Amino acid sequence: MKIAVVGTGYVGLVTGTCFAETGNAVTCIDIDKTKVEKLSAGEITIYEPGLEKIFLRNLKEERLHFTTNLSEGVEDAEVVFLALPTPPGEDGSADLKYILGVAKELGKIIKPGQYKVIVDKSTVPVGTAGKVEQAIIESAGGVITSGEKDTIAGAFDVVSNPEFLREGVAVDDFMKPDRVVIGTSSEKAKKKMTDLYAPFVRQGNPVIFMDKRSAELTKYAANSFLATKISFMNEIAQLCEKLGADVDMVRRGIGSDDRIGKRFLFPGIGYGGSCFPKDVQALVKSAEDVSYDFKILNAVMEVNGKQKLHLVSKIKKYFNNDLKGKRIALWGLAFKPNTDDIREAPALEIIDALLKEGVTVAAYDPEAMNNVKQLVGDKIIFSGNQYDCLKDADALVIATEWNEFRTPDFLKIVSNLKRKVIFDGRNLFDVNAIRELGFYYESIGRPVVAQ
Repeated sequence: MKIAVVGTGYVGLVTGTCFAETGNAVTCIDIDKTKVEKLSAGEITIYEPGLEKIFLRNLKEERLHFTTNLSEGVEDAEVVFLALPTPPGEDGSADLKYILGVAKELGKIIKPGQYKVIVDKSTVPVGTAGKVEQAIIESAGGVITSGEKDTIAGAFDVVSNPEFLREGVAVDDFMKPDRVVIGTSSEKAKKKMTDLYAPFVRQGNPVIFMDKRSAELTKYAANSFLATKISFMNEIAQLCEKLGADVDMVRRGIGSDDRIGKRFLFPGIGYGGSCFPKDVQALVKSAEDVSYDFKILNAVMEVNGKQKLHLVSKIKKYFNNDLKGKRIALWGLAFKPNTDDIREAPALEIIDALLKEGVTVAAYDPEAMNNVKQLVGDKIIFSGNQYDCLKDADALVIATEWNEFRTPDFLKIVSNLKRKVIFDGRNLFDVNAIRELGFYYESIGRPVVAQ
């Protein structure tokens, strides 16, 4: 099948590469000429485990192409995926200008008799598929018709097909999805999408067809529910600290209940990334637009905002509210491990708060340092490895749970740190083991280990 993917960001590049991996001819389109040139030359522009290998293979086999020319890219495509950014506006709503802008251009390109399925892959508010359809029709100089084959309305269908990719394991998620959600009322589009996804669901995982509005809401509901689980456990962790309970024990106790499940119950310093923050915010705004007060999600956002700075309050208390002149080592900048994505990363808020207190911050992250350098410049020190940044530091702060941080060389930590003090925002270390090593150790929702 010939496929076009408009947008080569995180979702677009994974989508295009994975469809090419199953034998499709894929053209990815982006307005960023520099990015297109890099991708065409075999230089991958995001860090995602497992992606580069299949990206290079499909580029070599000429199943994967890149262009800045929208008309050229979609001309022969049977299916056109819109994988464009939907950043939050000032009021929290998802900004659809990129999607609707491309939709208007498609209206000038699509011709009667050359049927195409236009797929909203981006996370979009309920009703967006209808807006995309309207924009295409109006741009073509027509109106919504009954869908006769000799009109522009009969030349395409708009489908909602939300993505459920987790950064760090996105290739596996795409190639072996838990489910595929497709919103359409068109039998023709349904057949095309069924054929397209057949190689990915051979083990029987469901392709769930529904109406477009329900498909759009499904993505927001899924992410908002997961964000709610995270914030709930962060509140339980705070309560554990006040009551003298251990959140690890509580987590195991409730996670063994299959009605609750084990995943997304690990407390920490809040969620970040490109999805949860903006999706929760957008769903709240959608609710406000229809005069519904989504109390739970408003609380989720409030809890998450406070949780990102919870570790800073612990640090300030330990140093008697006098951080000026202190040097803090920071392990982890990405919002989660196995990605270089720093969007809404808790580490950034921690850095900002520490700098305001007069702290010198030395940081290390395996993948995200270049992205942070572009954001903060020389305001902090970037270290060559996880131990270099510890030199003469008054404390170590852990903000991202990279595997290499889980079992470090504690002798190196001791020999480099000025004080044996660790503030762990990801609960990486066993409390009893840390106690034996003689550290002062504070984590989230667990007993404090005093020196």
